[in-house]
Amino acid sequence: MNRTPADFFRRYFTVKIFIITAVLLLAACSSASDTPTPAQPTTVANAPAGTVNSISFPFGVGAQKDFWQVYFTAPSGSRDESTYVGGIDTALATAIRNTQSTLDIAAFEFNNPVLTEAVLDAAERGVQVRIVTDDDHGLHDEHSTIRQFIQAGIPVVDDDRSGLMHNKFMIMDGSTVWMGSWNYTINGTYRNNNNALALRSRRAVENYQAEFDEMFNEHRFGSTSPQNTPNPRFTQDGVPIEVYFASEDEVAEAIINHINQAESSIRFMAFSFTLDAIRDAILARAADGVEVQGIFETTGSQTRFSELTPFFCNGLPMRQDGGPFILHHKVFIIDDDTVLTGSFNFSRSATQSNDENMIVIQDADLAAQYLAEFDRRWNEGRLPDPEKLTCS
Repeated sequence: MNRTPADFFRRYFTVKIFIITAVLLLAACSSASDTPTPAQPTTVANAPAGTVNSISFPFGVGAQKDFWQVYFTAPSGSRDESTYVGGIDTALATAIRNTQSTLDIAAFEFNNPVLTEAVLDAAERGVQVRIVTDDDHGLHDEHSTIRQFIQAGIPVVDDDRSGLMHNKFMIMDGSTVWMGSWNYTINGTYRNNNNALALRSRRAVENYQAEFDEMFNEHRFGSTSPQNTPNPRFTQDGVPIEVYFASEDEVAEAIINHINQAESSIRFMAFSFTLDAIRDAILARAADGVEVQGIFETTGSQTRFSELTPFFCNGLPMRQDGGPFILHHKVFIIDDDTVLTGSFNFSRSATQSNDENMIVIQDADLAAQYLAEFDRRWNEGRLPDPEKLTCS
């Protein structure tokens, strides 16, 4: 169908009004029989099934298709908190405000004022809110707003241990789960590079609900958590999905398995990358001709524990984050069609002691969104300084 210029501008301004102001949410029904009809995050109205529509904010970008929405922060580099408006927190806050009955939150950190207000409002209007958090970084941090939730009568459980409750996910009305690398903080939203993925999938929700319940109800964290994910592998609208939780699942082994299956390309963005086994798997695929590119958060990337030096010294194209704050992604993109993302850093503590989650989704359209983020970070990144890296 041919569209006139008037049609184009009418559609453009309609989408901008829906997204930037974040005042209109419409529920979209998936074609799969096991997909419920939940309260939606901010989306484009009446999007045809199977099509990808862009989502934009003053300080964020994203897209939606069928059962998923994906969001990326877009930090300006400013340290002036008065400019911190119009980020991806507006989309999540709107989704929280459209929650009708239950809201379960697993939050490593929490101090974002927009999200804090949305959660408090939800509790006030009768939504059952429950929260699991880390003891040091969530409950006891001086900047945390977790205490406001407790004062409002919201039940909060902390892990009370040395390992981290490092998850960042929310479950809304038992029908939608938000997950990713994004901490619900000012820094996480407006200073650091992060991603968030919202999934309208009954089976995905069942997995995250089981993980939440074992922490909230049973106080089981880290290596004491049972290996009880209801649907570790399933398909949603024909899309293959895998869900993993650490420390109980072999998350590093799952990553290595997907790396070993790479046929053409491996790209990653890593806040922390210190696992030799994953490094060795990547080097082996590179030796077989698979294209490899990686971006490291600068902090810690030049220590003897980081895998930046081995990759760089083996001639693989690597960059360090070029932004003024933190590259906080924990992402692999394999063969331009498979995304691995979540809270799971590629580190020993993530495998052995922390509570973490990771999802694997084989969808070329979703992968394209992560590739666009990879390109944004690659283009602003910088080459490692050879004088600061020692090749043996």
